[in-house]
Amino acid sequence: MKKNVSIDISSKTLDICIRENGSNTFYTIENKVKSIQSFLRPLDLEDTVISMENTGRYNWQLYEVLATFSCPVYVISPIHLKRSLGLIRGKNDKIDAQRIGAFLEKNISELTPWKPSSKNIRKIKILLTERSSRLKMVKQLSSSKHDYKLMKSLGLECSLTTLNEALVLEIRNQIKDLEEKIATVIKSDTELKKQDKLVQSVPGVGKILTWNFIAKTEGFTIINNPRKFACYSGVVPFEHQSGTSIRGRNKVSQYADKNMKSILHLGAMSAIQHENDLAEYYKRKVNEGKNKMTVLNAVRNKIIHRVFAVIKTQKLYVYN
Repeated sequence: MKKNVSIDISSKTLDICIRENGSNTFYTIENKVKSIQSFLRPLDLEDTVISMENTGRYNWQLYEVLATFSCPVYVISPIHLKRSLGLIRGKNDKIDAQRIGAFLEKNISELTPWKPSSKNIRKIKILLTERSSRLKMVKQLSSSKHDYKLMKSLGLECSLTTLNEALVLEIRNQIKDLEEKIATVIKSDTELKKQDKLVQSVPGVGKILTWNFIAKTEGFTIINNPRKFACYSGVVPFEHQSGTSIRGRNKVSQYADKNMKSILHLGAMSAIQHENDLAEYYKRKVNEGKNKMTVLNAVRNKIIHRVFAVIKTQKLYVYN
């Protein structure tokens, strides 16, 4: 690669390292669409590779601009990057940008180039992120409510509880509104609407789990293999063995999408409470003496495989 443009992203600024002919040049610009466009347009992006770390919503401005360019872009997992650095001392934004570029040069053959999402997928991702943040607020407020009993002697319990309940109600209304917006986006897109119907035909899969399947796989385009998605969601057990002395039981990896795993768990719990083949499988394995959580993890895995199967065959799931 002739030119390596690596970017360290923060909420307000972008620290950019341009490595060309063995030398590094550093720049700092605002994390705004106009600033990014003004910086990238004068550059000769032929034979250029752009890399950045995945920082969630702080990447959105960059994504919007980079979708209009044709040069390859790589979005690197923070965990992958951190684990690859080994023992390091000290850090700042410029060094981080340089390290991202060095990581890309070393691992580019193993990485998949980033592709811009469709407008509707981006909308769903943003709305799901907002919904998730509000659910955390509700959880935090609900836990605070229990502490108000300690303030009974001060006469604050009733007033604080009333304020808390009013705020929780308002946030729950916002969550409901966000879900309606997601449903509207799904209905407006023929392909997403079809996928939504197919996925929800699988036992245990409701609208929230369906929307997360669609968002995480970007409409089953960037991940189209159930085994890869199961690994991504942290439901695949891996062997734990070394030599002849260490032979532990198989364990699921901690490097997974915890939110997706949690939603899948709720889906599995729902599936085993109704009449379907997954419930029959769960009861049979538990009666055989298998560990309940191990069997439940297998149910999560089976849900994933069934979801990808209905997408592949384009046929609704049918329980005989």
